[in-house]
Amino acid sequence: MSNPDAHPAAGHQPTEHQSAGHQTAGHQTTGQQTAGQQTAEHQPASNPFRQPKAVWAVAFACVISFMGIGLVDPILPSLAGKLHATPSQVELLFTSYLVVTAVMMLVTGWVSSRIGPKRTLIAGLILIVVFSALAGTSHSIDGIVGYRAGWGLGNALFIATSLAVIVASASGGFGGAIVLYETALGVGIAAGPLLGGLLGNISWRGPFFGVAALMGCALIATLVLLEKTPAPARKQSITEPIKALRHRSLATTSVVGLLYNWGFFTLLGYSPFLMHLSPLRLGAVFCGWGILVAVFAVFGAPWVKTRFGTPRSLYVNFALLAADLAVIGIWPGRPGVVIVAVIVAGAFLGVNNTLVTTAVMSIAPVERPVASATYGFIRFIGGGLAPFVAAKLVVHYNVHVPFLIGAATVVAAAIVLSTVHKALDAADRGAVAQPERDELDRVEREDEMQVSAGLGNTD
Repeated sequence: MSNPDAHPAAGHQPTEHQSAGHQTAGHQTTGQQTAGQQTAEHQPASNPFRQPKAVWAVAFACVISFMGIGLVDPILPSLAGKLHATPSQVELLFTSYLVVTAVMMLVTGWVSSRIGPKRTLIAGLILIVVFSALAGTSHSIDGIVGYRAGWGLGNALFIATSLAVIVASASGGFGGAIVLYETALGVGIAAGPLLGGLLGNISWRGPFFGVAALMGCALIATLVLLEKTPAPARKQSITEPIKALRHRSLATTSVVGLLYNWGFFTLLGYSPFLMHLSPLRLGAVFCGWGILVAVFAVFGAPWVKTRFGTPRSLYVNFALLAADLAVIGIWPGRPGVVIVAVIVAGAFLGVNNTLVTTAVMSIAPVERPVASATYGFIRFIGGGLAPFVAAKLVVHYNVHVPFLIGAATVVAAAIVLSTVHKALDAADRGAVAQPERDELDRVEREDEMQVSAGLGNTD
């Protein structure tokens, strides 16, 4: 889930290769911006929810897209029973969706920079509508897994451009657009499992057809109401995200994301099999989980970051999440313990999602869109493989093993993070110089704490 992400002061510092002439021009521009900012500060704040219809169309599509993350959770046990599938086969619904999303993160910038944000957005919406509907018509688990992969392709294209489109089209400035986007993010994360449970209680096909119908409405509204958006001035190279891994800071924090997401998606993907609940009740459990993810990502993460700093906040939250996973691993046969542990984990996941993404973006020595693509690729590879591996571990060993391994990977994430502790402290102080970014990128960085609510960063 986009995830946008550190203090803008670093982004405003001149890089080493800037000449004196550039600095002089920059001072003039800065002076103009400062004057504009001062004027804006004295104006009354506009209502972020009074937006053009085009913005509401894209925001509605964002809600439905973010619902797709937890939508299948309540129907996993039901799917396994109705289609005579093993848990490892059902877990491929996560794996195909997230691995394809991860790989597509490498090319979404390349696509968007050539055909423009609106066309990229529309292409993503069409793919989601088509493949979610096809998943609902499937008669085999293999068919659903394949269609989920196509769904992941559309989701990657959509998520990569939705924030940029909202910011470009919103009234009331960038701040209002960011508030609207983060609201859509939180509603989608919390409502996805609930919708999956409600429709899944009728039929396991319900959630897939529900997403197709809702996204179809969003597609029509976007086509009609959203004006054409120009393609970016610079065309991104398809190899930039991979080449960015040469930078130690970005590679290290991306590995942290992979390890942390392994524990995250082990919990998200396999815990439904331990609760022995109906789809409706599973939806309620994961709705509670999603609410905590959203609330702690938007409000909790900024508070602990300001009070304790990024690295120390992450060490503590990694430890708490590891303990939570260990509780499930020790008592997997007690549904009540598992339910409470899953819901409580939402608080730790919300803080960690935001702060891990912040850590990546605050010390990455490349432009933010490139860093986002690189991080998204690495983290979702871990998130996609974890549920499938968890199911295999249960078959070959026992149900304790995947959650205890998940706890260990989260501890490993804290250890790896400690190797860039000084860089993160420097970034918190605004002492890390970042490559110059365009205005949209600066604003996204200023609001990354809120925007990266559930997933992080999905862009």
